[in-house]
Amino acid sequence: MSERQFRRYRERFEEEGEAGLVDRRLGKPSPKRIDAAEVDRMLQLYRTVYWGWNVKHFHEHGVHDHKFSWGYTWTKTQLHATGLVERAKRRGAHRRKRERKPCEGMMLHQDGSQHIWLEGQAPLDLIVTMDDATSTIYSAFLVEQEGTASTFCGLLEVFMAHGLPCSLYTDRGSHYFHTDKAGEAVDKNRRTQVGRALDRLGVEHIPAYSPEARGRSERMFATLQDRLVKELKHAGLRDIAMANQWIREVYLPRHNARFAKPAAVADKAFVAAGPDLLSEALCIEEDRVVGRDNTVSYEGLKLQLPESSVRAHYVKARVKVREYPDGSLAVFHGPRCLCRYDQEGRQIAAPTRLSLASCSTPSRRGLEPPVSASRKARRPALTASRHEANGKPWVGTKKRASRSNKKLLRHCDPKERLPGVVPLPPGLPQPKRTIDVLRKPDNSKSSRHSSCIA
Repeated sequence: MSERQFRRYRERFEEEGEAGLVDRRLGKPSPKRIDAAEVDRMLQLYRTVYWGWNVKHFHEHGVHDHKFSWGYTWTKTQLHATGLVERAKRRGAHRRKRERKPCEGMMLHQDGSQHIWLEGQAPLDLIVTMDDATSTIYSAFLVEQEGTASTFCGLLEVFMAHGLPCSLYTDRGSHYFHTDKAGEAVDKNRRTQVGRALDRLGVEHIPAYSPEARGRSERMFATLQDRLVKELKHAGLRDIAMANQWIREVYLPRHNARFAKPAAVADKAFVAAGPDLLSEALCIEEDRVVGRDNTVSYEGLKLQLPESSVRAHYVKARVKVREYPDGSLAVFHGPRCLCRYDQEGRQIAAPTRLSLASCSTPSRRGLEPPVSASRKARRPALTASRHEANGKPWVGTKKRASRSNKKLLRHCDPKERLPGVVPLPPGLPQPKRTIDVLRKPDNSKSSRHSSCIA
């Protein structure tokens, strides 16, 4: 103790003896002591409203919703003393964790967890897409069963909002990878629908070969199973659609504010992509052959192809049927969309125009394509007809008589010879003779009528 405190004890001992050395705080209530009524209120809240919650989660809601003014350690001590919360078990051996990626967008985790998320409902799958660098959850929603459609919904939501990442880290589910034998390496040559879409977008798909390999997402699911279930019950949600809306608008912002970590590098690795490219890539695509009745069979539906101005029909043509996450369908012949359909196979849009751009490059003077010269401005050819020539036509240096137009020719009988036509000598084959059927002669000028042309 300090010298000053020692003198104080010496003086009290000289005046009061051993009784002066007793701590004077003993037997007196602390000025910071919490009222017993407040302690009972806190314990009653935990028993009735927050039963089963972990202490940290309960304390956060107490501070936010019930204006708790005491600390987390005191709350935990009171709950332990009354036996409402068991003490945590001692942790096992320490293992070194994999280092996070330096910046956002370099790696995303996607996985599903089956659990009783809604009270009174069957087990559902929670599809979560999170960032490896910050543990930020970009997308989380409940579905009846995890599969290709749910994967595309999660990826489309993230890619539309943030852009394309460098890689995606998932387990080896059948909708992610083809695995010939359980426990062996995946077959990267046989791509699933998800693998085809990611390859088209240029995103690397990385498989995980153990739960420990994706421990970051597994620990996140442990947190969600502990907190999200209680939050959904506390909000009184039992419908999947309303629960998904509440998770997206209310829970995720609070969760990311509580658990997200800052990235080591402030830059982001996301690459922007157009919505049309994403919607046409993140879908189920299968090859089909058009039937003789100009229809395409897909999943028990008959998709009737409409009339097209490009070709008479598409019988025996190879087309692609695309099924989008919302259930709508589309039939493509090459890059051209022939028609779009709803979930029942009914046409919902007229056939689109050619999706390919014009082959001619735009003019350097503007964005409009070059326009051909008008017909009147062209220079007439030497052999042009009367309709295209402005003056009197001729070939070479010898002028010809002006005629109105070339007319139909008919065969004439040898007896109907006009005057001035000399027949060939007898013995030689007489050629067939034709005569011009001319219009009436122009009165303004005398025109020479050709008689017969041998």
